[in-house]
Amino acid sequence: MSNPTPEIVSQPQRLAILQHGGFSTRHGKTGLSLLRYRGAEVVAVIDRETAGRSLREVSKMPDVPDIRVVASAEEALASKPTALAIGISPSGGIVREEWWTDLRTAIRGGVSLWNGCHTPLLSDPVIAAAVRPGVYVWDMRREPAGLKPGSAAARKLPCKRVLFVGTDMNIGKMTAALEFDREARARGVKSAFIGTGQTGMMICGSGMCLDAVRVDYASGAVEAELMRHGPMNDVLWVEGQGSMLNPASTATLPLLRGTQPTHLVLVHKAGMKHLHAFPDITIPPLQAVVEFYERVTTAAGALAPARVMGIALNTWGLDDATARAEIAAAAAATGLPTTDAVRYGTKAILEAILAD
Repeated sequence: MSNPTPEIVSQPQRLAILQHGGFSTRHGKTGLSLLRYRGAEVVAVIDRETAGRSLREVSKMPDVPDIRVVASAEEALASKPTALAIGISPSGGIVREEWWTDLRTAIRGGVSLWNGCHTPLLSDPVIAAAVRPGVYVWDMRREPAGLKPGSAAARKLPCKRVLFVGTDMNIGKMTAALEFDREARARGVKSAFIGTGQTGMMICGSGMCLDAVRVDYASGAVEAELMRHGPMNDVLWVEGQGSMLNPASTATLPLLRGTQPTHLVLVHKAGMKHLHAFPDITIPPLQAVVEFYERVTTAAGALAPARVMGIALNTWGLDDATARAEIAAAAAATGLPTTDAVRYGTKAILEAILAD
């Protein structure tokens, strides 16, 4: 079986994470996010660099399982995982040659494979032959079937639709959206996180990879997810992708058009002055970015407006005093409630959205 149903992948698992080199580079974000949001299900982590060390030590996450990192899938099989997720997102999304042995060993051992890379695992004849009832391959970077161009249909949904937009790529839009969804659910709100990339899909068990969709159908793919989940929920928290400020990014505009958002949350990395991949491009003042996203959303009045309701500031790596100072500075610069959703919660922005 390939492309399992959301019901299958969202149910509790015994997860192994393939994380070779992912603790020492920026490419390990998928595995780290799985540890943060599905950590209780993790029974093995595979990383040659840190094998033998404590997972809590190498991940710097005190709440993850107290297990030892192993060097190979063969060792991980002793923990009886039900699924192995590729936790590394390499440049270009290509499955690296040195991973294939671990992947083949896992599926031969009865472990399903979760793949967020562009390379389809089912293209490997050894892996394809090992698929059997109860053991599947989830190649999630595939275009959903039956797509249509966008039609702005989501604006007719009665639910709130909150899109997370950013000043750059890879700064925490997914994490912020997950934290808002978690807090809303804790308050009893009918709330859903809409995953638009492979990591979000692994965490919530559903969604679609926007970067696997042809541009003509990109807004329609987003719209289809909104129409699927909107009638059952009061609030949808839509994972943002890319940034309108980044010349290499093409994902944000289809998200704006497919979501037809009622509210926006702007995500920014504290202290970041230039785009990570383009140091010659300066990030404008946050207030200018707020105004820009609001203007683009309304399309000169053709579409409904959506306000930026707050700033989700990523203060990772800063001490508490510095983080709080950065948050206060962003709030003063924009006049908007500002928080680091992971460190300090979502209360002020969440309450403003729910009350609006």
